[in-house]
Amino acid sequence: MISDVHGNARDLAKAGDGADALICLGDLVLFLDYADHSRGIFPDLFGIENADRIVALRTARRFDEARELGRELWAGLGLDPGAAIEQGVRRQYAELFAAFPAPTYATYGNVDIPDLWREYALPGTTVLDGERVELGGRVFGFVGGGLRTPMSTPYEISDEDYAAKVEALGEVDVLCSHIPPDVPELTYDTVARRFERGSTALLDAIRRTRPRYALFGHVHQPLARRMRVGATECVNVGHFAATGRPWAMEW
Repeated sequence: MISDVHGNARDLAKAGDGADALICLGDLVLFLDYADHSRGIFPDLFGIENADRIVALRTARRFDEARELGRELWAGLGLDPGAAIEQGVRRQYAELFAAFPAPTYATYGNVDIPDLWREYALPGTTVLDGERVELGGRVFGFVGGGLRTPMSTPYEISDEDYAAKVEALGEVDVLCSHIPPDVPELTYDTVARRFERGSTALLDAIRRTRPRYALFGHVHQPLARRMRVGATECVNVGHFAATGRPWAMEW
C-alpha cells in the first residue's frame, strides 16, 4: 500500500515485492518537490531559483502572489502552459506506470490527470474511482482526487461530487482514498504547518459503515499517522516519495 509517489519510480518498481497485490492511492506526478527544489516539472521549466521563490510564497500562504509569479514565468517562457505541463506529466507517467507490478489497484491523487491514466495504465493495473473490488475475500472501495483548494491542483472536485463517490461505495471492509477523513490530527502537516483539506463525507461514511480500515495519503508529515475513529483504524500509508517504503496490510 503506497501513496504520494511523486516521481519515485526507482522504489516503485520494488514496492510490490512479496505482496499479493500493490495498492496505490495516487499522486504519481512530481510537479515541484518542496524538499528538493531541483526536482519536478516546475524547475525543469523555470529553474531552481524560481522554484525557491514559489515554494516560499506558497509556504507563507501568499497564494495570489504565487499565482502572479506563475503567470509572469509562463509569459516569459512563451510556451502554452497546458501543453508544456502535459509533456512533463507524460514523461513521468510512462516511467511510473511501467514500474507498477501486476496486479496493481490504483486511484488518482489531486495532482494526477485522470484522462492520461487511461493511456498509460498497463493490463495488470486496475484504476478505480468511486468503485469497489474484492481482494482476498475483503471488499475495498476507492475514492480518488482531492477537494478544491487555493492551490488549484489538477484533480480537485466539489464537495458534492466527492461525497457522491463516497456514497456510491456503500459498505466496504477497507476504505481507500487519496485524502484523509476530516480529522484535525490526520489533516495537519507538521512541516508545512497547515491543515490540508480532509473529507467530511469520508468521516461520515467511517462513522456510519464502520469499515475495518480507512487508508489514505496526501498529508506528507501528519501530526498523527494513525488513529481510531470508532471501530475503524485510520492509517496514513505514507509519503512514498520520501520513504520508498510501502505500508503492508496482512490478514
